[in-house]
Amino acid sequence: MRHATALCAAVGIAVSGLAVVSPAQAGYYVIRWDNTGVCQIWNEDLRYKPIQWPSEYKVVSKPVPTFAAAMAVQEKMRLQRHCTL
Repeated sequence: MRHATALCAAVGIAVSGLAVVSPAQAGYYVIRWDNTGVCQIWNEDLRYKPIQWPSEYKVVSKPVPTFAAAMAVQEKMRLQRHCTL
């Protein structure tokens, strides 16, 4: 019985290790609001799109795989004065 428990524990650890090594590929992109010029990072996995009232938004970047990459894109756009915040 101990061998079966140890085997199940080892399999559980291996499966959780695989999940950590290959995370889901969530896509992030930067959107820019028309009335304020504020750029925001948006996740493609969210079920709902941003509400376009009282302002509209435009997607201003290509999808990137990580949040950190989206932050780098947003920072670059801010330095180039394409975004106000």
